[in-house]
Amino acid sequence: MAEIVAQEHGKKGGKKGLKKRVVRIDMTPMVDLMCLLITFFMLTTAFSKPKIMEIVLPEKIKKDQDKQEAPKIAKSRTLNIILGPENKILWYTGAVDDPNNPPPLQITDFSPTGIRALLLERNRALFRKIDQFNKDVISGKIVMPRDSVEAAISRLKKEDDTGPIVLIKAYKGANYGNFVDILDEMSIIGIARYTFVDISWIEEQMVEKTLGIVP
Repeated sequence: MAEIVAQEHGKKGGKKGLKKRVVRIDMTPMVDLMCLLITFFMLTTAFSKPKIMEIVLPEKIKKDQDKQEAPKIAKSRTLNIILGPENKILWYTGAVDDPNNPPPLQITDFSPTGIRALLLERNRALFRKIDQFNKDVISGKIVMPRDSVEAAISRLKKEDDTGPIVLIKAYKGANYGNFVDILDEMSIIGIARYTFVDISWIEEQMVEKTLGIVP
């Protein structure tokens, strides 16, 4: 707080001169405030963890593995998601065995009743396991630190052998926001296995035929 000290100087003849005011500022409260701010920023910096987005990428094939066969994926578990123009999503299951007779594409969007409902239906068994595990932790039935909880959920995803294997592809009309949105859906539903792959020429033709795009 500021304090004003008034001083009077007497003159000859008993007359008083003008008052001289000296201002003194008490900095003690400012020191206390700085200590509080430093403590606040130290705590908030320590507690805030950087937000990252996990992306599953295929492993690089080594030279001595070139001649080895790629792991076989069950067609019934393979879900191909193609990010199309105007925030549209096209999908089909399995693989394109015959380019002259490709499987039909289904059209959906990013609404809760769209791609999320599809992923939830195909990942229902694993989703229920993770949801029940989280409920047990919250209720106190299972007691463990948060790092162990995340590790346990990762173990459930790794051991899952029923959920879909999602292959995410992008048509040339897709935008960056679609990539972020589809990754959010994978995280919300708890998809254990998904990756980004290049779209094939036949899939581009399938998208153009389904949406009526003239190449």
